[in-house]
Amino acid sequence: MTRFRFMTFIFLLLSGVGTVWMFESFGAEIFLEAKRSDFQKIPIWVLGFGDGDPEANSGSRIGNKISGILRADLKRSQVFAVEDSEHRPLRFNQGQCKSVETLRQAKKSGATVVSWGRIGRKGPDLVMEACAYDGASEAEAVGKRYVGGPITMRLLRLMVHRWADELVSRYTGDPGIARTKIVFVSEVHGGRNLYVMDYDGYGPKPLTADRRLNLMPAWSPDKRSLIYTAYRQHNQEIVQLHLASGETKTLVPPKSLNITPAFSPDGKLLAYASAKDGNSDIYTLDLLTQERVQLTFDASADLSPSWSPNGREIVFTSDRGGRPQVYIMSADGSNVRRLTFEGNYNAAPAWSPQGDWIAYVCQIPALGFKLCRISPDGQQQFQITSGPRSEMDDSPSWSPNGRHLVFSSTRKGRSHIYMINVDGMEPAEQLTSGGTHHSSPAWSPL
Repeated sequence: MTRFRFMTFIFLLLSGVGTVWMFESFGAEIFLEAKRSDFQKIPIWVLGFGDGDPEANSGSRIGNKISGILRADLKRSQVFAVEDSEHRPLRFNQGQCKSVETLRQAKKSGATVVSWGRIGRKGPDLVMEACAYDGASEAEAVGKRYVGGPITMRLLRLMVHRWADELVSRYTGDPGIARTKIVFVSEVHGGRNLYVMDYDGYGPKPLTADRRLNLMPAWSPDKRSLIYTAYRQHNQEIVQLHLASGETKTLVPPKSLNITPAFSPDGKLLAYASAKDGNSDIYTLDLLTQERVQLTFDASADLSPSWSPNGREIVFTSDRGGRPQVYIMSADGSNVRRLTFEGNYNAAPAWSPQGDWIAYVCQIPALGFKLCRISPDGQQQFQITSGPRSEMDDSPSWSPNGRHLVFSSTRKGRSHIYMINVDGMEPAEQLTSGGTHHSSPAWSPL
């Protein structure tokens, strides 16, 4: 591969709290009936959330805010179809939210599932109680009480997210994603730094703060740290950032181009691309022994490794066939096979947490750079995003449940972070706002 083509390839790639809480159950736990023979979304009605002081004028506003957050969480889950219905919120001074009057309302609604609750204070703490009624099984209710402080909007949102995840878990058996995070790169004052935000785009806050480039973040499997490429002295090093302490550690020193790092599923190995010999190859680094193993030796640009969920294979990008395409190899570098054949540019692969799909950037004739997904055996292939050529989609990252992708796109001129269902059937949701450039998102584990 010529140095010009290699640098062009790399350029395209690069363009790319102090709250404590607890919760407890109240009343008898009743597991809602959720076994269904199809994948139809479950109709749910959010009855409303009452405020903590029946005399306060602001209570209805906070109740409406809670209902809005919950409705958005349930809609994003793809498990529930949220119904639009009028509701009369409860008052906090009623005896628990499982009152006879409320159950009567829930039964009369005719909805498959009804959820409601109330919010208030208990001394310095915030208290939220949430209930649900299952019309299909006629289970009276299931309820949770969440207590924590100090009282902040972030704490309130956390409580609502917990309840949304509880409902998703009871109907699917899988954890919800409402409490996950997304790390991304944002351009501020000439530098590109790492930011983290809630999965719905709320509360972005910086993790790094300098005028240099900090790019391509990835989460550790335990969610306690991040790895990323940092530009230092005209070279690139791979750095680990421990989120609790803010301490950083250089894992791969800045002696050459070191990019696109990825943790193995067990967190013991680091896969990354390095160009110490002029062209980039895939390497692994044992984080305990510091043993470095070169996996690819082709005279081409090999980069963007992504591990299979079982850690036995790695998918990556290579232009060894003349154009960037997606390849799969065993974790020791053997058994290399080409996966994509349609189109002249397929790159930035990301293996789904369930192992059934690989998302990647595909160049579609007349449409430009979009997102596609392909099965690991190459037998099934689908286009996820669409739109005019001017809208360039890049850097897909999977939600932990495999139902969504987060990615960057220039669909509104500047690069922003978006979320989309993996089937692409609904419009993408923009998560970032303002700023000049937001890219390279990575969705946290559960």
